[in-house]
Amino acid sequence: MKRPTFAVLAGLERSQWLSPEAMQAEQTLRLNQLLHTALLHSPWHAARLREAELAGRVQAGAVTLADLALLPTMNKRDARDHVEQLVWRGVPGGVFRYTTGGSSGEPLIFYFGRARQAADAAGRLRARRWWGVEPGAREVYLWGAPVELNKTDRIKTVRDRLVNQLLLNAFEMSPARMDEYLGALQAWNPLAIYGYASSLALLAAHAEARGVALRLPALRVVSATGEPLFPHQRELIERMFGAAVSVEYGARDAGLMALESPDGVLLQMSETHLIEVLDAAGQPVADGEEGEAVITSLVSEAQPFIRYRTGDVVRRSARSDPGGRSLAVLDAVVGRQTDFIVAADGRIMHALAVIYVLRAVPGVGQFKLVQHALDRLEVQVVPDVRWNDAAREAVTEGLRARLGSSLAVELKLQDAIAPEASGKHRYVVSHVPLPGMLAQKAEAA
Repeated sequence: MKRPTFAVLAGLERSQWLSPEAMQAEQTLRLNQLLHTALLHSPWHAARLREAELAGRVQAGAVTLADLALLPTMNKRDARDHVEQLVWRGVPGGVFRYTTGGSSGEPLIFYFGRARQAADAAGRLRARRWWGVEPGAREVYLWGAPVELNKTDRIKTVRDRLVNQLLLNAFEMSPARMDEYLGALQAWNPLAIYGYASSLALLAAHAEARGVALRLPALRVVSATGEPLFPHQRELIERMFGAAVSVEYGARDAGLMALESPDGVLLQMSETHLIEVLDAAGQPVADGEEGEAVITSLVSEAQPFIRYRTGDVVRRSARSDPGGRSLAVLDAVVGRQTDFIVAADGRIMHALAVIYVLRAVPGVGQFKLVQHALDRLEVQVVPDVRWNDAAREAVTEGLRARLGSSLAVELKLQDAIAPEASGKHRYVVSHVPLPGMLAQKAEAA
C-alpha cells in the first residue's frame, strides 16, 4: 500500500523505551518539523504562527513544547471552513480525502498523508505486541463502513487469505446474524478481536442470552474502540469472550491517540501526538480532573491539526507506565457515546450506520437523530449554505434505505441543537428498546 508502516513500527518499538528526557526531545523535534511544514504550506496556520510571534522561532527550529500554548486552539469549524488553506496537496506520497464519522454532530472533510496512515497502523501493531499478538495473526473486526456494507450481506472474510482478517458487519446485528457471528468467531479462533465498544458488548450480551459458551482458546485480547467502554460492558465482554479488553482511543480526524496495555493503563502515542487536557477557559486541568482533549498530531503534515479541540472529555493522569515505557498515561476517556438503532425488520444497527447517511449529504452542518418508534425517526438538522431540496431528499431516502421504506422521517431545520438535560451532547438517541435480554444488557450498560 506504499506506506512505511513497518519502518515506523520499528521506530516505535525503540522509542517507547526512551528516557522521559529523550522522549521530550523527540517530541520537540517533531513539533518543530510540523510547524515548519505548516508555516510553508498551510497559509491559515502560517498566519496564526505570525500572529503569535512564533514564525521566527519556527524557522530557527527553536520552538519548545511550552511555546505551543501561545497558539490559539482550533476547532472542527476552523478545519471545515479553511480546508483549502490548510491542506498541503504536494505532501510526499500524496493526500487522501476522508470524512469523519460525524458522531460529534458535525461531519468533517479533511485530508491526510501516508505518514499519518503509517503511524496509526504501526501504533496499533505495537500495542498488539504488548498483548502477544504479532502482525499477521488471525484477527476479527466487528466493524462497518459504507464501502463494506455492500460486501457483507452475509458473513464474509475480507482479505483473510492475505492478512488473516475476518470482517463481521457491526451495522447488521439482528439476533439471527449475531448467531452466525458467534459461530464464525469460534471457527476462526482469532488471537485478537477489534470493534466498536457497544457492538462488542451487544454481541457478548447476545451470547449470554443464548447461553452460548464461546470457546476461543487462541484469543489474547479484545480491542474496544469508537466510544467509551463502560465498566459493565468490560466485565460482560471479558466474561463472555474469555480474554482481557484493551481500550483504544482515536478519531478519524485526530488519529490514533492512546491504547491500553496489559497493565491496565491507557498509554498515549507520545511519539505522534501531544495531548493537552483543558478546561472551559482553555487552561490545563489538574491531575485527576476532567477536561477537553486538545491534540497536536505530529504526523498531520498533509493537513496540520495543531491544538485541535476534539470535543472529547478525558481525565488527566500523572501516573507513569508500570511497564517502564516513557509513553504518557491518559487516565480515562469519558466522552463520546452512541446508541443503537433498531430497523423495522428487527435488525440492530450501530448508530454510525445512520450517522454515515447524514455526514455524506452536502448541506448538513450539524444533526441529531431521535428514534421514537421503529417506523418514526426525528432528524434535526442545522443546515449550511449548501442545503436544498435535493439534500432533504437524500437524507430521507438514505435513512429509509437503512431502516426500511416505511420509515416516517420528520425533518426539522434548526438554528442550533441543544444538549441533553445532563449537558451531554448525544447525536443519536433511540427510544426503541432492544429485544429481550439484549434490552436489559443495554440498559445496564
